Amino acid sequence: MQKRVVVIGGGAAGLMAAGFASRNDNEVILCEKNKILGKKLLITGKGRCNITNNCDIDDMISNIPGNGSFLYSAFYSFSNKDIIDFFESYGLKTKTERGGRVFPKSDKAADVVDALKKFVSEKKVKIYFNAPVAQILCTKEKVYAIKLGSGEVINCDAVILACGGASYPGTGSTGDGYKMSERLGHTIIKPKPSLVPLEILEQWVKALQGLSLKNIEASFKDDRNRVVYSEFGEMLFTHFGVSGPVILSASRHLLDHDYKNIKLIIDLKPALTEEMLDKRIMRDFEKYSKKQFKNSLDDLLPQKMIPVIVYLSGISPEKPVNQITKEERKKIVSLLKGVELTVSGSRPLKEAIVTSGGVCVDEINPGTMESKLINGLFMAGEVLDVDGYTGGYNLTIAFSTGYTAGVNC
Repeated sequence: MQKRVVVIGGGAAGLMAAGFASRNDNEVILCEKNKILGKKLLITGKGRCNITNNCDIDDMISNIPGNGSFLYSAFYSFSNKDIIDFFESYGLKTKTERGGRVFPKSDKAADVVDALKKFVSEKKVKIYFNAPVAQILCTKEKVYAIKLGSGEVINCDAVILACGGASYPGTGSTGDGYKMSERLGHTIIKPKPSLVPLEILEQWVKALQGLSLKNIEASFKDDRNRVVYSEFGEMLFTHFGVSGPVILSASRHLLDHDYKNIKLIIDLKPALTEEMLDKRIMRDFEKYSKKQFKNSLDDLLPQKMIPVIVYLSGISPEKPVNQITKEERKKIVSLLKGVELTVSGSRPLKEAIVTSGGVCVDEINPGTMESKLINGLFMAGEVLDVDGYTGGYNLTIAFSTGYTAGVNC
């Protein structure tokens, strides 16, 4: 029987849901509060759009600390392989990079959005732009309409709520879905920033603003000196603290600690043991034996980092290299193997890549994405309390849950 389905939100989850909801000649109306589709998609992956990850499903689940097991059914219904095949069927060639990350060959997020626009156009989805939804209308147990901010009421048989979380509000993700869901009786797990840059207490980090460090190891310790998370990779210093791939991934692990009482230890030379590093420094000191300490580290560190390391070492910048003692050299080795910073908090939710928290998944059927409280109400994407690490996992969630909601509504 033909149905009328309203999809709220024209992002990754909403577009996928709208296209697949159009089967059996269903009439599908997509309500988007912006004047364009896929606004947040256009900026993901620094404009390159990491659409999924080319790993197996168990690995995918292990990279989704926010209720990953809830997603088994969705991932088996529409897997990462299905996502790749889907986009290639709409002319988007893909490539796999380090860590299984899958990108469009063009490196353009706009091409991903174009493929989805082609999909919903082909499926004859009606799109209402500049159409924020104010309310989902239902009886005690069944959806029957939505009400737009303009006051217009659109009758329907099913609603798919896919309007995102509360990160990057400039793209339209302003937590509207939480309010609508809560009004219908759903439990909202408090939204928190995830995959977010971290603020640092030490003021000297400001001197390093803009410096990117590659091939470092970042370890995070709690107030009991236990390692909470450790990863090898790349990071970036900012005016407020630290960011970059390693930091963003680590931030998800620090959620339970509320980003407080955490130490960040940076090993600037993880490939070298302390003994090997000491020998390397001795060679450099021999090479620059007639120079001052502050001018002896050019071969070892980025230029911007040298004054900070000199300051942290406590050794006079003007001290001749040939007068540096064995104990002082050991101190330099120890410092390079463990620059210590104090995490004072995270950047706000509006600066996070994704939101941790949202509609409680205990109240959603994982096989269909339908609400267990209201018949005809489906949910997809970031509005749900599910979130993963960087690497294409969060967009996989959006596409898979969008598909599942679309084919089951």
